Amino acid sequence: MIIDISCYPTEIVDLAWRHDGEPFTGERLLKMMDGPWMVNGKPRRIDKAFIQPPQGNTIYTWTDGDLSGRESIDAYMAYTLKMVQTYPDRFIGCFVYNPRFGVKNGVEAIERYVKEYGFKMVQMQSNMHCYRPDRAIDWIRPAFEKCAELGVPVKLHTGDGPYAIPTEWVPMIKEFPTVDFIMAHFGVQSGGVYCFEPLQWAMELPNVYCESGWCLQSRIVEFAKVLPKHKILFGTDTPPNEPGMWLRRLEVLCMEPPQGLNLDEDSLEDYLGNNIARMIGLEPTPAPKTVAEAKALLTPAA
Repeated sequence: MIIDISCYPTEIVDLAWRHDGEPFTGERLLKMMDGPWMVNGKPRRIDKAFIQPPQGNTIYTWTDGDLSGRESIDAYMAYTLKMVQTYPDRFIGCFVYNPRFGVKNGVEAIERYVKEYGFKMVQMQSNMHCYRPDRAIDWIRPAFEKCAELGVPVKLHTGDGPYAIPTEWVPMIKEFPTVDFIMAHFGVQSGGVYCFEPLQWAMELPNVYCESGWCLQSRIVEFAKVLPKHKILFGTDTPPNEPGMWLRRLEVLCMEPPQGLNLDEDSLEDYLGNNIARMIGLEPTPAPKTVAEAKALLTPAA
C-alpha cells in the first residue's frame, strides 16, 4: 500500500505559493495518484493520500472581519472536508491547526474533525502562522493535549527559519511522549537544509518520525542505514511537487551500494505506506510480487 502523507488539493490557487495554472483540485490529485508509477519495474498507484488545505489558504480568512474564529477555521478546512467526504476510499483528512484563530476554537476543531469527520492527523505550520514552537507554549500545549487524548499523530512543518527549524519543536515533543510526531519535509524547505536534525531526534526520541519528501537522495540512503525501519514515512508535498521523483528516491534504496543499500521490497513497502497505515490503524498490505499482481491493484482508469 502506498500512502502519501502530504498533499494539498484546493479549489483556489494557493494564496502563498501563487502557482501558475488552474487550481490543483482533488480530481487532479486523484488522476496524478493513479499514475501508474513504476516502482521496481512494477506499475503502481498511490492508494491513499492525507490531504489538507495549502498552508497559504489557512491564513487568508484573517482579513475577513465578518467571520468568527470558528467560522474561519471551517472556511479554510471546507474544501478538504468536501474531498474527504467525496472520496473516502482515497483521501484521509489532516486538520491544520492555526492558533491565531483562537486556541480554544482550534482545539475544539481538532476534536470535531477527528470525532465527527474521521480525520486522522493534525498539522502545524509555525512558520506560516508566525509563532516560535519553543516559546508559544500556551498556544501549542492545549492542541497537543487534545491530540494525545484522541490518539492522532501530529505532522510538523520543518525546514524554514525562523520558526520551523526542527529542534524548535523538541521541548514540546518531549512533553508529549505518547503523541507520534512526524517531521515533515525531513527538515528541508526554502529556508534551509536541516535534515540531520530530524534524523538525530528520530534516533533519540521514540515518538519522532521523518517524512521522506524533500530530503536529498544520498542522505536518504545514509539515514535509512541507521534509522529503525518504522521511522521513515512517504510524503511528496504535492503540489508543488510531483510524486514520481519522491517515489524514485525511496526506490533507489533497493539498488546496490553506493547509490542504494539492497533494501528488500517489503521494507520499501513499509516506507511507502505500511508504516503510516499501522500508525493510524489501517491493515498493512504486502508489496506486489509480480507485474501482473501489481496491475491488478491499479484503478480501472489507470
